[in-house]
Amino acid sequence: MDEIKYRPIGVVRSRFKEPRGVPIQSVAASGIDGKVEVFPEFVEGLKDIGGFSHIILLCAFHMTKDFSLIVKPFVDNKLHGVFATRAPSRPNPIGLSVVRLLSVDKNVLHISDVDIVDGTPVLDIKPYIAQFDVRNPEKMGWFDARAHKFENMKDDGRFV
Repeated sequence: MDEIKYRPIGVVRSRFKEPRGVPIQSVAASGIDGKVEVFPEFVEGLKDIGGFSHIILLCAFHMTKDFSLIVKPFVDNKLHGVFATRAPSRPNPIGLSVVRLLSVDKNVLHISDVDIVDGTPVLDIKPYIAQFDVRNPEKMGWFDARAHKFENMKDDGRFV
């Protein structure tokens, strides 16, 4: 298999016009509002989404140009394998963000806790379901010693 093609189902609208300064995870973006504009041909798929307090957005990191298999993540000054990080520069630049769903207005999802650059293509939307999605990990690799640092960290532009 050489290539997999996806087409966006919508686009994120946020106050962030570039990656620099964006919170590095949605839990660090508390209270930052935005929108997802779902394209007309996909609106029917939003039926019943308003019953969820949180949704998962799968997005394409459209501003990422290159990738490296070894990266220095935002929360550490050591090099790690890209698959052991949440760095946006990846072989397939796909991002995952859990956001609060505030309301639904036709094709527009009003969201909060937004850590996504304006204009980012949305590939998929899934409901966040605690019984499926919450785990209690016994270990978090190199991140264990850094977990206390990330909530105030912002993108510094190193992956663009």
